[in-house]
Amino acid sequence: MYAALFILLLLALLSMLFCHFRRRKIICRIRDMDKCDKCSMVEELAKPFGYVYHCGCGFFSSALDAWQKEAGYTWLYDFMAPRFQMVFDSLPVYFNYRGRTWLIEFWKGQYGINAGAEIGIYHADRLLSETEYRTALFRAAGEDEMLPCSMQLCVENGACVRISERHWWLTAFLPGVFSQPSRLCLKATVCFCNREMLEAFYRGLCRAGFPQEDITVQNLCLCFAFHRPAEARYGFLTRLRRRLSQWQNRIFCRLFLWITRPFVCTEDRILFLYYYIPPCFRKLMRLRRFHRRCHRKNGCRRPKCCRRCRPRGRKRP
Repeated sequence: MYAALFILLLLALLSMLFCHFRRRKIICRIRDMDKCDKCSMVEELAKPFGYVYHCGCGFFSSALDAWQKEAGYTWLYDFMAPRFQMVFDSLPVYFNYRGRTWLIEFWKGQYGINAGAEIGIYHADRLLSETEYRTALFRAAGEDEMLPCSMQLCVENGACVRISERHWWLTAFLPGVFSQPSRLCLKATVCFCNREMLEAFYRGLCRAGFPQEDITVQNLCLCFAFHRPAEARYGFLTRLRRRLSQWQNRIFCRLFLWITRPFVCTEDRILFLYYYIPPCFRKLMRLRRFHRRCHRKNGCRRPKCCRRCRPRGRKRP
């Protein structure tokens, strides 16, 4: 019995020593890397997940050719979100334009250990009645249907992130930042192709309960600040899931900052997590919706968990 206990203690000690020296090796390797190489590698790691890394500002955004585009949008995504540690406020705006029902939706909240915001542009194949809004599958805007959008996400500590691009799904995700959705402010601007579409969206925004006095229209661009959503009535189980998910997000966010504490820059923290705890890195990159497959040319359906999806020439320490 004592011999078995001694062996277990010895194995535990050896395991601790191995992890300690491996951690030191990873820290030294990252510190020896050039900043441009770090940013290039993070971008390479994020690409199969459908995201782009902005090195100068330290946040992720969605790529134009992200594989999530094929999934479109349905109300079920938002309903299931709290089960996947995504807790956010949403503002869906439905409007009819040239024989189709369009949806431009705004989100802000907590996506795992990332505080973030989204602007999604979708449309149905035909005109829908209001009773069909929650059951219909909306397709993402095509290349000739994308709209110029810009957003400014302000966190409660005063930090802000800005992004502007012609897109079908404009996003910004800040790793290692925790916030309650109600304490985030999303200042959004959407520019439309003509007056008809602008007025249709304006009427839809008013129907969604947004105050007219808080909307600014200049030429073909509409601006507003999404701070507090219209009162949403969640069931008991949904409220419980949201609170539980936020509790988990707060803990995981603190763990992320503690584990990566040798570093301050976001790209350093991400690379350290990738080398040191790869499963946690994959969890970090699952920012939105269903990430069960990887839309890559090689046909792999498991992003970053197989050798074909790992960057060429990169070896783990």
